[in-house]
Formats: sequence, C-alpha cells, structure tokens
Amino acid sequence: ATTEDRIISGMVGRDLDHRFPERTPHQPEEGTAPALEIRNWTVHHPIDQQRKVVDDVSISVRRGEIVGIAGLMGAGRTELAMSVFGRAYGRHAGGTVLKDGREIRTRTVPEAVGHGIAYVTEDRKHYGLNLLDTINRNISLTALGKVAKRGVVDEHEERQVSERFRKSMNIKAPTVFEPVGKLSGGNQQKVVLSKWIFAGPDVLILDEPTRGIDVGAKYEIYTVIDKLAAEGKAVVFISSELPELLGMCDRIYTMAAGRLTGEFSRAEASQESLMRQMTKDKEVTR
Repeated sequence: ATTEDRIISGMVGRDLDHRFPERTPHQPEEGTAPALEIRNWTVHHPIDQQRKVVDDVSISVRRGEIVGIAGLMGAGRTELAMSVFGRAYGRHAGGTVLKDGREIRTRTVPEAVGHGIAYVTEDRKHYGLNLLDTINRNISLTALGKVAKRGVVDEHEERQVSERFRKSMNIKAPTVFEPVGKLSGGNQQKVVLSKWIFAGPDVLILDEPTRGIDVGAKYEIYTVIDKLAAEGKAVVFISSELPELLGMCDRIYTMAAGRLTGEFSRAEASQESLMRQMTKDKEVTR
C-alpha cells in the first residue's frame, strides 16, 4: 500500500521515524522581558494607502522560544515581518518595537540588523541570495566587518568562516567557491540561514524557511532552528504548513486579513483550532 511515510522514505532513501526534532516547550523565566515585542503594529499598502495590510497587531517572543505565525495567503504575515525588518514593505502607520523591554527603531535594514534582528525571506532567489556569486561571498555579506581588517576583506578569514558553515550546516557543494545558483533549493536555504547566523542575531524571523525543499533537507533545517532556540535565540516561524508549526513551535499566533485572530500554546493548538481562527474574518463576512 502507498502511504505518506513510504513516499517520504523513497524520496530521502531512509526512514524518518520523527518528522521534527524532539522538543520540550520553552518555559520563560518570570519577570524577563521578551527578546522581541511588537505592539499595535499597523502598516498601509504601498500603493493603496487607505488599505491596511497589517492592522493593530501585537506579538512577542522570548529568548529560547519558537513562536509561529499561521495564516492563509493575504493574511499579512510576510507584510508584518518585512515592515518590522527595516520597513521593507508598505507605508508604516504606527506601532512600537521593543527589544529586551527597551523601545528600538528599525526604520532601515542596517538599523534592524544593528539591533540583532535577522529576517530570512520567503523568496530566497530574489531577496535572500546573490545567485551569481559564491557560497563564500553570500555567507559573509551580512557581516563583512567580522572578516575585514582596516576596511579590507581578509579572504583567508572569509574562506575559513564559510568552510565552517559548509561543514556544520551540511551544505552539499564541492567547495565554498561554488556559485549558489547551482545548488539545490535545500542547500540554498542552508546558505541563507548560514549568512544570518554568521551575523550573530538575537532574534530570527523565518518566513517559510522550508518552502520548496525536500523532506530530508527540511528535517536538517528543523534541527538547525531547534538548536538556535536551545542556544537562547528568539525565533519567529512563519509557515503555511500547519503540521510544521505544530511540530516546531512553543506558541502559535493566527492572522486573517491583516489582523491577529488568536494565540495558542503548544498544548492547545491543533490543525482544526488554527484553521478556525485563520478563516475567522471570512466567516464573519459571509
């Protein structure tokens, strides 16, 4: 009989006993401020300025926690992430960003990166990578200052850094001088994650981090994300796949039509309860 497990086993050449790494839900220390808190965030559409694509959204994520954001297409998840990360989308209309309890400004991408925030885009080929350049150069781009001396890049140091990530992230390529455009989708995604990990952020916003990659590479990326949380990073995990949100996250927010419609702990969340909140606005409109 053809089953999902049998198809997966045939694709990756081995059995996957567990789709996701074993994870104990994060228990935040009492009295500690969230690593990232977004309050009353509202963003207007870049062309139709009367239309709100994100409407009064408030979320938080603590160190060591993986917080998911679920929603259907057009819910405003990516628009929320991009507007927080250097206002890369839309016209900002209002709201506050706090890091460890202190208000910060993230009006530009360098400002956001300077405050320890990283954003892994859902479209790695257009916004996440320079496909014509090498693995070596793509990884170092987010933090050239770490491999430069007196304003000049130390190529030996740069190569050592990228080699370290090639091995630790299991990027399948003969050398770090391989053009990123020649890699598979899973390996390209590992390069995107590597470059942001190299920047040393405290908060990672991951937008569809496993889109378009095979199930074997997905598990490797899940393991990397789980390890980052274990090291004390705060992770925001945006995904259209409800099973991976349920398998990876400590808490899950739901969005619909630009608004926040629900919040669930790991124990409370199910595909049915999430979908009910993801379609809440549509039910009301009928």
